Amino acid sequence: MNTANLSTSWAVIGASGFIGLRTVEGLHGRDGVNLRPVVRSATSLAVLARRRLDWRIADPRDLPALTEALRGCPVCLHAALGDPVQIERMATIAYRACAAAGVRRLVWLSSASVHGQNPPPGTDESTPLHESHPLAYNNAKVRAERRLEQLARDGRVEVVRLRPGVVFGPRSRWITDAAADLRAGRAGWLGRGRGVCNSIHVDNLVHALRLAATVPAAAGEAFLVGDAETVAWRDFLLPIALHLGLDETAFAEPPPAPLVAERTPPLAALTRTRLYQRLGDAVPDRAKRLVKGLASAWPAPAPARDAWVLPRAPAGRLTLEQTLLQGCAWKLPHAKAARLLGYVPPVPFAAGLATSLEWLDFAEGRT
Repeated sequence: MNTANLSTSWAVIGASGFIGLRTVEGLHGRDGVNLRPVVRSATSLAVLARRRLDWRIADPRDLPALTEALRGCPVCLHAALGDPVQIERMATIAYRACAAAGVRRLVWLSSASVHGQNPPPGTDESTPLHESHPLAYNNAKVRAERRLEQLARDGRVEVVRLRPGVVFGPRSRWITDAAADLRAGRAGWLGRGRGVCNSIHVDNLVHALRLAATVPAAAGEAFLVGDAETVAWRDFLLPIALHLGLDETAFAEPPPAPLVAERTPPLAALTRTRLYQRLGDAVPDRAKRLVKGLASAWPAPAPARDAWVLPRAPAGRLTLEQTLLQGCAWKLPHAKAARLLGYVPPVPFAAGLATSLEWLDFAEGRT
């Protein structure tokens, strides 16, 4: 393990994921800052280990381990993925770990989906959040933000919340899933893809993360961030089809999915109650580790799906998330980020999509 200068180290939780890895690649060593990747297991270091990095292994749901991993870092960028229950719990643990480790600022990667995939016209950061979204992921992101706001009232850690929309770029599932759907003949769009796609290239998001970590005025604020252009879904999807030698006839016009809210499993609902959380806080960390050790002896369940990744839809149908996204008529503004952070997206949408398709060729061995 490389020993970095701790006074200029920023921790990146979830550093092996799509956004976390790109953050390490884009910001490590910039302006004298060294990033400390924090990953769940040694297997997550496959790409990161190619560089001399001051990495740590800690589950973002393990308070003692995460606290130790963050010591000496003035800034923590949290980009870990999880299912709705994990998202809520990770927010609490992240804040408490930062406070215990002496972290001064926590940049929490939230999502524009706190406003819904099809937000009403006029929506911006001042629009009140609610927990009545049909997708459980959205409601979990709302609850996580509210929990962080509540915890930050003690003044121990500054919290900045970033709300990106559809994050695409090299390694993005938005690119690979769209290509897979096109090849399988199950691609579809609404109204020939005329709905607004609130896109943001991953390098624009990394730029926003750097600003959120360094600009004093960001403390305690939430920011929507996106690409400069107003992008339609056909602007995003059709170039992928053309790149594969197809055209817009490859997209079906299926009926929208019914707007039926996802059901929360009873056990998941129980974990959100105050009684459950208080009991969890009261259990000693040693006992928690013992229970985890015993549980690890049982066959592992299937990993939880990241709710921000589009699920597969049968041919001729759209998922609820696709229906909501492609029905969007409002370009979420990033005027607040421009005003307070000086955020100007450095990567034009067309250039970002072109490099994404170049990466797709590389990933599929066609270059």
